[in-house]
Amino acid sequence: MKGTNPNQNQLNLFKPILKQIINLDYPLAQLADQIPWIEFEKEYTELYSHTGRPAKPIRLMVSLLILKQLHNLGDETVIAQWIQNPYFQYFSGEKEFQWKAPCDPSDLVHFRNRVGDNHINKILEVSVKMQDDKVDKENVIIDTTVQEKNITFPTDVKMRVKVIGKCRKIAKAEGIHLRQSYKRTVKELVLLQRFSRSKKQSKKAERAKKKLKTIANRLIRELEVKLPENRKEIYSEDLALFKQAVNQKLQDQNKVYSLHEPDTSCIAKGKADKKYEFGSKISITVSKTKNVVLGVATFKGNPHDSQTLSKALANTQDITGIPIKVAVVDRGYQGKRMVDGVEIRYPKPQKAVGYQKQKIKKQFRRRAAIEPIISHLKHDFKMLRNYLKGHQGDIINSVLACAALNFKRILRNLEKNFLYWLNFIRYAFQNLKLILSS
Repeated sequence: MKGTNPNQNQLNLFKPILKQIINLDYPLAQLADQIPWIEFEKEYTELYSHTGRPAKPIRLMVSLLILKQLHNLGDETVIAQWIQNPYFQYFSGEKEFQWKAPCDPSDLVHFRNRVGDNHINKILEVSVKMQDDKVDKENVIIDTTVQEKNITFPTDVKMRVKVIGKCRKIAKAEGIHLRQSYKRTVKELVLLQRFSRSKKQSKKAERAKKKLKTIANRLIRELEVKLPENRKEIYSEDLALFKQAVNQKLQDQNKVYSLHEPDTSCIAKGKADKKYEFGSKISITVSKTKNVVLGVATFKGNPHDSQTLSKALANTQDITGIPIKVAVVDRGYQGKRMVDGVEIRYPKPQKAVGYQKQKIKKQFRRRAAIEPIISHLKHDFKMLRNYLKGHQGDIINSVLACAALNFKRILRNLEKNFLYWLNFIRYAFQNLKLILSS
Protein backbone atom coordinates (compact mmCIF):
# COMPACT_ATOMS: atom_id res chain seq x y z
CA MET A 1 0.00 0.00 0.00
CA LYS A 2 1.29 3.46 -0.94
CA GLY A 3 2.58 5.50 1.98
CA THR A 4 1.76 9.16 2.53
CA ASN A 5 3.74 11.95 4.13
CA PRO A 6 2.71 12.52 7.76
CA ASN A 7 0.39 15.45 8.46
CA GLN A 8 2.69 18.01 10.06
CA ASN A 9 0.44 21.07 9.95
CA GLN A 10 0.06 20.87 13.72
CA LEU A 11 3.64 21.24 14.91
CA ASN A 12 5.09 19.52 17.96
CA LEU A 13 5.96 21.82 20.85
CA PHE A 14 9.01 19.74 21.81
CA LYS A 15 10.56 19.24 18.33
CA PRO A 16 12.40 22.08 16.57
CA ILE A 17 11.01 23.27 13.24
CA LEU A 18 13.54 22.65 10.47
CA LYS A 19 12.98 25.97 8.72
CA GLN A 20 13.98 27.75 11.94
CA ILE A 21 17.27 25.87 12.45
CA ILE A 22 18.62 25.62 8.88
CA ASN A 23 19.69 28.17 6.32
CA LEU A 24 17.10 28.04 3.54
CA ASP A 25 19.62 29.59 1.13
CA TYR A 26 21.95 26.60 1.58
CA PRO A 27 22.37 24.78 -1.79
CA LEU A 28 20.87 21.45 -0.64
CA ALA A 29 17.81 23.23 0.78
CA GLN A 30 17.36 25.15 -2.46
CA LEU A 31 17.69 21.94 -4.48
CA ALA A 32 14.99 20.32 -2.32
CA ASP A 33 12.62 23.17 -3.23
CA GLN A 34 13.43 22.97 -6.95
CA ILE A 35 13.03 19.19 -7.52
CA PRO A 36 9.51 18.39 -8.83
CA TRP A 37 8.71 15.64 -6.31
CA ILE A 38 5.16 15.31 -7.63
CA GLU A 39 6.56 13.65 -10.78
CA PHE A 40 7.93 10.78 -8.70
CA GLU A 41 4.57 10.41 -6.97
CA LYS A 42 2.81 10.10 -10.34
CA GLU A 43 5.38 7.63 -11.72
CA TYR A 44 5.62 5.28 -8.74
CA THR A 45 2.05 5.32 -7.33
CA GLU A 46 0.95 2.61 -9.78
CA LEU A 47 3.60 0.25 -8.35
CA TYR A 48 1.81 0.08 -4.98
CA SER A 49 -1.16 -2.02 -3.96
CA HIS A 50 -4.36 -0.52 -2.54
CA THR A 51 -4.37 -2.88 0.43
CA GLY A 52 -1.95 -3.91 3.14
CA ARG A 53 0.32 -2.04 5.49
CA PRO A 54 1.23 1.49 4.27
CA ALA A 55 4.75 1.77 2.91
CA LYS A 56 7.20 4.61 3.48
CA PRO A 57 6.50 7.86 1.56
CA ILE A 58 7.77 7.92 -2.03
CA ARG A 59 9.59 11.23 -1.55
CA LEU A 60 11.47 9.85 1.46
CA MET A 61 12.68 6.77 -0.47
CA VAL A 62 13.64 8.68 -3.63
CA SER A 63 15.47 11.35 -1.62
CA LEU A 64 17.44 8.71 0.30
CA LEU A 65 18.53 7.09 -2.98
CA ILE A 66 19.64 10.48 -4.33
CA LEU A 67 21.50 11.42 -1.12
CA LYS A 68 23.19 8.03 -1.01
CA GLN A 69 24.67 8.42 -4.51
CA LEU A 70 25.30 12.14 -4.14
CA HIS A 71 27.48 11.67 -1.03
CA ASN A 72 28.90 8.23 -1.91
CA LEU A 73 27.29 6.49 1.06
CA GLY A 74 25.82 3.05 1.72
CA ASP A 75 22.30 2.02 2.71
CA GLU A 76 23.19 1.96 6.41
CA THR A 77 25.41 5.05 6.42
CA VAL A 78 22.89 7.28 4.60
CA ILE A 79 20.32 6.45 7.31
CA ALA A 80 22.88 7.30 10.02
CA GLN A 81 23.71 10.61 8.30
CA TRP A 82 20.01 11.40 7.89
CA ILE A 83 19.47 11.30 11.67
CA GLN A 84 22.37 13.73 12.24
CA ASN A 85 21.86 16.12 9.31
CA PRO A 86 18.85 18.49 9.34
CA TYR A 87 19.46 19.37 5.68
CA PHE A 88 19.03 15.71 4.74
CA GLN A 89 15.73 15.68 6.63
CA TYR A 90 14.53 18.86 4.91
CA PHE A 91 15.52 17.36 1.56
CA SER A 92 13.32 14.34 2.39
CA GLY A 93 10.24 16.50 3.06
CA GLU A 94 10.29 16.63 6.86
CA LYS A 95 8.95 19.74 8.59
CA GLU A 96 10.28 18.96 12.09
CA PHE A 97 13.65 17.65 13.19
CA GLN A 98 13.44 13.87 13.68
CA TRP A 99 15.42 11.92 16.28
CA LYS A 100 14.78 8.40 14.94
CA ALA A 101 15.69 6.62 11.72
CA PRO A 102 13.08 7.19 8.98
CA CYS A 103 13.18 3.54 7.86
CA ASP A 104 15.21 0.36 8.02
CA PRO A 105 18.13 0.16 5.55
CA SER A 106 16.50 -2.93 4.01
CA ASP A 107 13.57 -0.70 2.93
CA LEU A 108 15.90 0.85 0.35
CA VAL A 109 16.49 -2.64 -1.09
CA HIS A 110 12.74 -3.31 -1.26
CA PHE A 111 12.10 0.07 -2.91
CA ARG A 112 14.77 -0.54 -5.56
CA ASN A 113 13.23 -3.94 -6.29
CA ARG A 114 9.77 -2.37 -6.46
CA VAL A 115 10.89 0.34 -8.89
CA GLY A 116 13.04 -2.03 -10.93
CA ASP A 117 14.97 -1.21 -14.08
CA ASN A 118 11.82 -0.05 -15.93
CA HIS A 119 10.99 2.99 -13.77
CA ILE A 120 14.37 4.01 -12.33
CA ASN A 121 15.07 6.19 -15.39
CA LYS A 122 12.52 8.69 -14.04
CA ILE A 123 15.11 10.00 -11.56
CA LEU A 124 17.63 10.59 -14.36
CA GLU A 125 14.91 12.16 -16.51
CA VAL A 126 14.05 14.68 -13.79
CA SER A 127 17.75 15.53 -13.27
CA VAL A 128 18.07 16.26 -17.01
CA LYS A 129 14.91 18.41 -17.16
CA MET A 130 16.23 20.58 -14.31
CA GLN A 131 19.31 21.64 -16.27
CA ASP A 132 19.43 25.03 -17.96
CA ASP A 133 18.16 25.54 -21.51
CA LYS A 134 21.66 26.12 -22.91
CA VAL A 135 22.45 22.39 -22.74
CA ASP A 136 22.83 21.01 -26.29
CA LYS A 137 20.76 17.82 -26.37
CA GLU A 138 20.92 17.28 -30.15
CA ASN A 139 24.71 16.88 -30.36
CA VAL A 140 26.08 14.36 -27.88
CA ILE A 141 29.25 12.49 -26.90
CA ILE A 142 29.11 8.75 -26.25
CA ASP A 143 31.63 6.40 -24.66
CA THR A 144 31.62 3.03 -22.90
CA THR A 145 33.15 1.94 -19.62
CA VAL A 146 33.01 -1.02 -17.25
CA GLN A 147 31.07 -1.05 -14.00
CA GLU A 148 32.82 -3.70 -11.95
CA LYS A 149 30.94 -6.12 -9.73
CA ASN A 150 31.82 -6.74 -6.10
CA ILE A 151 33.63 -10.03 -6.72
CA THR A 152 37.18 -11.24 -6.18
CA PHE A 153 39.50 -12.09 -9.06
CA PRO A 154 38.19 -15.47 -10.30
CA THR A 155 40.40 -18.56 -10.34
CA ASP A 156 39.57 -22.21 -11.03
CA VAL A 157 40.61 -23.34 -7.55
CA LYS A 158 38.54 -20.66 -5.83
CA MET A 159 35.49 -21.53 -7.94
CA ARG A 160 35.75 -25.26 -7.22
CA VAL A 161 36.14 -24.73 -3.48
CA LYS A 162 33.02 -22.53 -3.48
CA VAL A 163 31.05 -25.17 -5.40
CA ILE A 164 32.06 -27.81 -2.83
CA GLY A 165 30.91 -25.54 0.00
CA LYS A 166 27.59 -24.82 -1.74
CA CYS A 167 26.97 -28.55 -2.26
CA ARG A 168 27.57 -29.21 1.43
CA LYS A 169 25.14 -26.42 2.31
CA ILE A 170 22.39 -27.86 0.06
CA ALA A 171 22.91 -31.34 1.52
CA LYS A 172 22.61 -29.99 5.06
CA ALA A 173 19.46 -28.02 4.23
CA GLU A 174 17.77 -31.05 2.64
CA GLY A 175 18.94 -33.55 5.26
CA ILE A 176 21.06 -35.55 2.78
CA HIS A 177 23.87 -37.66 4.21
CA LEU A 178 26.95 -37.37 1.97
CA ARG A 179 29.33 -40.32 1.65
CA GLN A 180 32.20 -37.97 2.45
CA SER A 181 32.31 -34.26 3.24
CA TYR A 182 35.97 -33.78 2.13
CA LYS A 183 36.49 -30.99 4.68
CA ARG A 184 40.04 -32.02 5.64
CA THR A 185 40.93 -33.05 2.09
CA VAL A 186 39.87 -29.70 0.63
CA LYS A 187 41.93 -27.79 3.22
CA GLU A 188 45.04 -29.79 2.35
CA LEU A 189 44.51 -29.34 -1.40
CA VAL A 190 44.02 -25.58 -1.03
CA LEU A 191 47.27 -25.30 0.95
CA LEU A 192 49.16 -26.96 -1.90
CA GLN A 193 48.09 -24.11 -4.22
CA ARG A 194 50.42 -21.73 -2.41
CA PHE A 195 53.35 -23.26 -4.30
CA SER A 196 51.73 -23.34 -7.76
CA ARG A 197 54.43 -21.00 -9.17
CA SER A 198 57.31 -22.91 -7.65
CA LYS A 199 59.19 -25.18 -10.06
CA LYS A 200 59.54 -27.93 -7.48
CA GLN A 201 55.93 -27.88 -6.23
CA SER A 202 54.05 -26.92 -9.42
CA LYS A 203 53.19 -30.54 -10.28
CA LYS A 204 51.74 -31.15 -6.81
CA ALA A 205 49.65 -27.98 -7.13
CA GLU A 206 48.34 -29.08 -10.55
CA ARG A 207 47.34 -32.49 -9.19
CA ALA A 208 45.59 -30.81 -6.25
CA LYS A 209 43.70 -28.59 -8.69
CA LYS A 210 42.46 -31.63 -10.65
CA LYS A 211 41.53 -33.40 -7.42
CA LEU A 212 39.33 -30.44 -6.40
CA LYS A 213 37.54 -30.68 -9.75
CA THR A 214 36.93 -34.41 -9.17
CA ILE A 215 35.53 -33.81 -5.68
CA ALA A 216 33.23 -31.02 -6.89
CA ASN A 217 31.81 -33.16 -9.71
CA ARG A 218 31.40 -36.09 -7.31
CA LEU A 219 29.32 -34.01 -4.88
CA ILE A 220 27.18 -32.58 -7.69
CA ARG A 221 26.38 -36.09 -8.97
CA GLU A 222 25.60 -37.31 -5.46
CA LEU A 223 23.13 -34.47 -4.94
CA GLU A 224 21.44 -35.18 -8.27
CA VAL A 225 20.93 -38.81 -7.22
CA LYS A 226 19.84 -38.25 -3.62
CA LEU A 227 17.64 -35.15 -3.99
CA PRO A 228 13.90 -35.99 -3.89
CA GLU A 229 12.01 -35.53 -7.16
CA ASN A 230 9.95 -32.65 -5.81
CA ARG A 231 13.12 -30.79 -4.73
CA LYS A 232 15.20 -31.29 -7.88
CA GLU A 233 13.39 -28.51 -9.73
CA ILE A 234 14.28 -26.03 -6.98
CA TYR A 235 18.01 -26.72 -7.27
CA SER A 236 18.18 -27.52 -11.01
CA GLU A 237 19.50 -24.07 -11.97
CA ASP A 238 22.05 -24.07 -9.15
CA LEU A 239 23.37 -27.52 -10.05
CA ALA A 240 23.60 -26.58 -13.74
CA LEU A 241 25.57 -23.47 -12.76
CA PHE A 242 27.88 -25.55 -10.54
CA LYS A 243 28.58 -27.96 -13.43
CA GLN A 244 29.39 -25.12 -15.79
CA ALA A 245 31.67 -23.40 -13.26
CA VAL A 246 33.63 -26.58 -12.49
CA ASN A 247 34.00 -27.97 -16.02
CA GLN A 248 34.49 -24.79 -18.08
CA LYS A 249 37.69 -24.47 -20.11
CA LEU A 250 39.95 -21.56 -20.95
CA GLN A 251 38.57 -20.93 -24.44
CA ASP A 252 34.87 -21.39 -23.59
CA GLN A 253 32.36 -18.62 -24.31
CA ASN A 254 30.06 -17.12 -21.64
CA LYS A 255 32.12 -18.43 -18.74
CA VAL A 256 31.02 -18.19 -15.11
CA TYR A 257 33.19 -15.83 -13.05
CA SER A 258 31.09 -15.73 -9.89
CA LEU A 259 28.48 -18.06 -8.41
CA HIS A 260 26.45 -15.26 -6.79
CA GLU A 261 26.81 -12.98 -9.86
CA PRO A 262 26.62 -15.32 -12.89
CA ASP A 263 25.92 -12.42 -15.30
CA THR A 264 29.40 -10.98 -14.70
CA SER A 265 31.50 -10.62 -17.86
CA CYS A 266 35.24 -10.34 -18.40
CA ILE A 267 35.96 -7.14 -20.34
CA ALA A 268 39.34 -5.90 -21.59
CA LYS A 269 39.47 -2.15 -22.26
CA GLY A 270 43.18 -1.98 -23.05
CA LYS A 271 44.23 -0.36 -19.77
CA ALA A 272 47.86 -0.68 -18.82
CA ASP A 273 47.20 -0.97 -15.09
CA LYS A 274 44.14 -3.24 -15.30
CA LYS A 275 44.09 -5.70 -18.17
CA TYR A 276 40.75 -7.30 -17.31
CA GLU A 277 37.68 -5.92 -15.53
CA PHE A 278 34.84 -8.12 -14.29
CA GLY A 279 31.41 -6.53 -14.47
CA SER A 280 29.05 -5.11 -17.10
CA LYS A 281 29.60 -2.73 -19.99
CA ILE A 282 27.99 0.71 -19.58
CA SER A 283 27.38 3.28 -22.34
CA ILE A 284 27.33 6.92 -21.17
CA THR A 285 25.81 9.75 -23.24
CA VAL A 286 26.86 13.31 -22.42
CA SER A 287 25.76 16.62 -23.92
CA LYS A 288 28.27 18.36 -26.17
CA THR A 289 28.11 21.41 -23.90
CA LYS A 290 27.76 21.80 -20.12
CA ASN A 291 28.77 18.15 -19.35
CA VAL A 292 25.26 16.92 -18.50
CA VAL A 293 24.68 13.15 -18.57
CA LEU A 294 21.68 12.60 -20.85
CA GLY A 295 21.49 8.81 -20.90
CA VAL A 296 23.00 5.54 -19.73
CA ALA A 297 22.57 2.01 -21.09
CA THR A 298 23.74 -1.27 -19.53
CA PHE A 299 24.66 -4.39 -21.52
CA LYS A 300 25.10 -8.06 -20.76
CA GLY A 301 28.24 -9.73 -22.05
CA ASN A 302 30.92 -7.84 -23.95
CA PRO A 303 29.39 -6.41 -27.15
CA HIS A 304 31.50 -4.35 -29.53
CA ASP A 305 31.19 -0.62 -28.89
CA SER A 306 29.53 -0.05 -32.28
CA GLN A 307 26.77 -2.53 -31.35
CA THR A 308 25.86 -0.49 -28.24
CA LEU A 309 24.97 2.67 -30.16
CA SER A 310 21.39 1.79 -31.07
CA LYS A 311 20.30 1.10 -27.48
CA ALA A 312 22.29 4.05 -26.09
CA LEU A 313 20.72 6.52 -28.55
CA ALA A 314 17.21 5.16 -27.97
CA ASN A 315 17.65 5.43 -24.20
CA THR A 316 18.86 9.04 -24.47
CA GLN A 317 16.01 10.08 -26.74
CA ASP A 318 13.46 8.52 -24.36
CA ILE A 319 14.89 10.51 -21.44
CA THR A 320 15.32 13.88 -23.19
CA GLY A 321 12.39 13.65 -25.63
CA ILE A 322 14.57 15.36 -28.26
CA PRO A 323 15.88 13.57 -31.39
CA ILE A 324 19.67 13.38 -31.59
CA LYS A 325 21.35 14.64 -34.74
CA VAL A 326 25.08 13.98 -34.23
CA ALA A 327 26.95 11.62 -31.88
CA VAL A 328 30.72 12.02 -31.46
CA VAL A 329 32.60 8.87 -30.44
CA ASP A 330 36.16 7.51 -30.35
CA ARG A 331 37.86 5.10 -32.75
CA GLY A 332 36.51 2.09 -30.85
CA TYR A 333 33.20 2.64 -32.67
CA GLN A 334 34.65 2.30 -36.16
CA GLY A 335 32.32 0.70 -38.68
CA LYS A 336 29.21 2.82 -38.04
CA ARG A 337 28.44 6.05 -39.94
CA MET A 338 24.68 6.25 -39.39
CA VAL A 339 22.58 4.59 -36.66
CA ASP A 340 18.79 5.07 -36.55
CA GLY A 341 19.07 8.36 -38.43
CA VAL A 342 21.84 9.72 -36.20
CA GLU A 343 25.18 10.71 -37.74
CA ILE A 344 28.13 9.02 -36.02
CA ARG A 345 31.46 10.86 -36.11
CA TYR A 346 34.82 9.47 -35.01
CA PRO A 347 38.44 10.58 -35.67
CA LYS A 348 39.93 9.58 -39.02
CA PRO A 349 42.50 11.01 -41.49
CA GLN A 350 41.01 14.26 -42.80
CA LYS A 351 41.17 15.62 -46.32
CA ALA A 352 40.03 19.05 -45.17
CA VAL A 353 42.60 21.84 -44.81
CA GLY A 354 42.81 25.17 -43.03
CA TYR A 355 39.86 26.31 -40.97
CA GLN A 356 37.73 23.22 -41.65
CA LYS A 357 40.48 20.90 -40.42
CA GLN A 358 40.92 22.93 -37.23
CA LYS A 359 37.15 22.87 -36.66
CA ILE A 360 37.04 19.07 -36.95
CA LYS A 361 40.01 18.68 -34.59
CA LYS A 362 38.36 20.93 -32.02
CA GLN A 363 35.23 18.78 -32.17
CA PHE A 364 37.14 15.60 -31.35
CA ARG A 365 39.17 17.31 -28.63
CA ARG A 366 35.87 18.17 -27.03
CA ARG A 367 34.99 14.45 -27.12
CA ALA A 368 37.71 13.80 -24.53
CA ALA A 369 35.62 15.70 -21.95
CA ILE A 370 33.63 12.52 -21.30
CA GLU A 371 36.68 10.77 -19.82
CA PRO A 372 36.86 12.82 -16.56
CA ILE A 373 33.06 12.57 -16.30
CA ILE A 374 33.32 8.77 -16.28
CA SER A 375 36.09 9.03 -13.68
CA HIS A 376 33.85 11.19 -11.44
CA LEU A 377 30.97 8.73 -11.86
CA LYS A 378 33.22 5.94 -10.65
CA HIS A 379 35.08 7.58 -7.80
CA ASP A 380 32.50 10.08 -6.49
CA PHE A 381 29.12 8.48 -7.24
CA LYS A 382 29.50 4.75 -6.47
CA MET A 383 30.05 3.38 -9.99
CA LEU A 384 33.59 2.14 -9.31
CA ARG A 385 32.28 -1.08 -7.71
CA ASN A 386 28.65 -2.13 -7.86
CA TYR A 387 27.25 -3.81 -4.72
CA LEU A 388 23.69 -4.24 -6.04
CA LYS A 389 22.70 -7.75 -7.10
CA GLY A 390 22.08 -8.99 -10.63
CA HIS A 391 21.72 -7.26 -13.99
CA GLN A 392 18.91 -5.14 -12.53
CA GLY A 393 21.38 -3.90 -9.91
CA ASP A 394 23.79 -2.89 -12.69
CA ILE A 395 21.10 -0.77 -14.35
CA ILE A 396 19.86 0.85 -11.13
CA ASN A 397 23.33 1.75 -9.84
CA SER A 398 24.48 3.27 -13.15
CA VAL A 399 21.28 5.35 -13.57
CA LEU A 400 21.43 6.67 -9.99
CA ALA A 401 25.13 7.55 -10.39
CA CYS A 402 24.41 9.58 -13.54
CA ALA A 403 21.45 11.32 -11.90
CA ALA A 404 23.61 12.18 -8.87
CA LEU A 405 26.24 13.77 -11.12
CA ASN A 406 23.55 15.96 -12.72
CA PHE A 407 22.20 16.99 -9.31
CA LYS A 408 25.77 17.75 -8.21
CA ARG A 409 26.11 20.12 -11.16
CA ILE A 410 22.97 21.98 -10.04
CA LEU A 411 24.30 22.10 -6.46
CA ARG A 412 27.58 23.64 -7.65
CA ASN A 413 25.70 26.39 -9.47
CA LEU A 414 23.56 27.05 -6.40
CA GLU A 415 26.68 27.08 -4.23
CA LYS A 416 28.31 29.70 -6.46
CA ASN A 417 25.27 31.96 -6.06
CA PHE A 418 25.17 31.26 -2.32
CA LEU A 419 28.85 32.19 -1.86
CA TYR A 420 28.45 35.25 -4.08
CA TRP A 421 25.65 36.70 -1.94
CA LEU A 422 27.44 35.67 1.24
CA ASN A 423 30.56 37.60 0.20
CA PHE A 424 28.43 40.52 -1.00
CA ILE A 425 26.75 40.83 2.42
CA ARG A 426 30.08 40.49 4.23
CA TYR A 427 31.74 43.26 2.18
CA ALA A 428 28.66 45.46 2.57
CA PHE A 429 28.85 45.17 6.36
CA GLN A 430 32.60 45.89 6.31
CA ASN A 431 32.06 49.03 4.22
CA LEU A 432 29.20 50.13 6.45
CA LYS A 433 31.41 49.66 9.52
CA LEU A 434 34.16 51.79 7.95
CA ILE A 435 31.68 54.55 7.08
CA LEU A 436 30.24 54.60 10.62
CA SER A 437 33.71 54.60 12.23
CA SER A 438 34.85 57.51 10.07
